[in-house]
Amino acid sequence: MNPIINFILLSSMMAGTTLTMMSHHWISAWLGLEMNTLAIIPIISKTHHPRATEASTKYFLIQAASSALMLLSGITNAHLHGTWDITHLSNTPSKIMLTTALTAKLGLAPIHFWLPEVLQGVPMFTALIITTWQKIAPMTLLIMTWNLIPTPITLTMGLLSTIIGGFGGLNQTQLRKMMAYSSIAHLGWMIAIITITPSLTMFSLTLYITLTSSTMLIMHSTMSKTLQDATIVSSHSSIITSLFLLSLLSLGGLPPLSGFSPKWLILQELVSHHLTPLALTMAISALLSLLFYIRTTYISTMTLPPSTTPLKNTWRLKPYPNTLPLSAFTLTSLFLLPITPMMIQ
Repeated sequence: MNPIINFILLSSMMAGTTLTMMSHHWISAWLGLEMNTLAIIPIISKTHHPRATEASTKYFLIQAASSALMLLSGITNAHLHGTWDITHLSNTPSKIMLTTALTAKLGLAPIHFWLPEVLQGVPMFTALIITTWQKIAPMTLLIMTWNLIPTPITLTMGLLSTIIGGFGGLNQTQLRKMMAYSSIAHLGWMIAIITITPSLTMFSLTLYITLTSSTMLIMHSTMSKTLQDATIVSSHSSIITSLFLLSLLSLGGLPPLSGFSPKWLILQELVSHHLTPLALTMAISALLSLLFYIRTTYISTMTLPPSTTPLKNTWRLKPYPNTLPLSAFTLTSLFLLPITPMMIQ
């Protein structure tokens, strides 16, 4: 793609997200989401492959339907109460429509089917954008309207997402699909706590973006797309292999890595609000996600592919790319646990 066109598309995508985050009016929030969607569609379909075309079509349909439902929610509320303010949503059907639209945009269960298929049809870097940057605008709107969202709906969606994300990732051999189900599970943890402690949702979203970015940047730099590709990660660099192991374990929520802190705090908050059965079920579902993370780390760090002596090492074929973003995200995703009390205050 032409660098100028690529710059325009990325700038439009960032501008759309920024506009939504700064909006207090339903029309401007909807406009920002539409700018975001229309900017990323060419990025998804730029490879001119049938899978990319299919992914862009699915993504466009689900995002357009969600935006239309969100706009209908705002119109209904304005018709009944005469206000377009985001924080003044007084109609119960409007609240339900808004919650459904934003959770569909995020890919939460039970409207999660599009996310693994879309990620499978795009390159790894585009999948990284979809699983990180594209979650910011809908989650911002949910955090802005947290006191208007029905709590039983968020708890049900959170529980379903963590269970489906755990079970869905177990039988995946494609790393992009595995990361899609990981995204569904992590977003389930965030939506479950959003009506109880929205600041904890924001903290979890920040850590989720950091963890996912570090893991998928390693996959992008090592050109790993399947579990079979993960067996030759060690041929790139022993340091990258170790960081890949730690990033996946941090995604799984193992102490003393950074990924442990949001799960720990969310479970503590749920138990303090007398939701112990829900917290127990979510903790067990986190073990399912941890299982396929550990499987990937075992394959990538403790096994070697069958090969002969003349096999070329990957590091001889091309120079290392720019590793500054990878270094920053990796360090953040591994060593934030000691300063967790400072970050949530």
